[in-house]
Amino acid sequence: MCLGFEILSMIISQNRDILERFNSVNYASSLQFFENVNIEATVFQRFPPELLKKLSTDCLVMQNHYFGISPDNFQGNPSLSSFFNILTTSADKDSKTFVSTIGSKRYPVTAFQWHPEKNAFEWGSSEIPHSEDAIQVTQHAANYLVSEARKSMNRPSSEKVLSNLIYNYKPTYSGYKGSGDDEVYIFT
Repeated sequence: MCLGFEILSMIISQNRDILERFNSVNYASSLQFFENVNIEATVFQRFPPELLKKLSTDCLVMQNHYFGISPDNFQGNPSLSSFFNILTTSADKDSKTFVSTIGSKRYPVTAFQWHPEKNAFEWGSSEIPHSEDAIQVTQHAANYLVSEARKSMNRPSSEKVLSNLIYNYKPTYSGYKGSGDDEVYIFT
């Protein structure tokens, strides 16, 4: 997820040097909702109020990145600030704040600097939160992304879908290697 956030930031800003260094590798954090953010029509729209509150107080999301963008630099870039709304920020291990979730103002595009997929599916790092609340964060984020994808009118044939499913490939267990990725796909 975080690499997609980073590449989108570079593409939209038209600046390959927009990213800054952050001390955000292998740790859990909270999400702070950005000033005056309206969560309607965002990834957070269907989160229960109690879970939204816990996102701000409990370490329910996994961070695992060296780069990010500060809110000041994000807002200072006219291309980024006109295309995306900042939804959340987080702090790195040195208490330096970075943008952690963004949503497009006009398109169905959401980008995460955190990893919503890790809570429910990866067990190689003890830093990944696996509490019931953390799993709910994963599920609500996944449900939102699927609901957005279902809005697409692009309907490939069943044969094309079947031939492109990940189930056509064999995963390799890599959890013992300590990478944080429990399974990987190796394409040759």
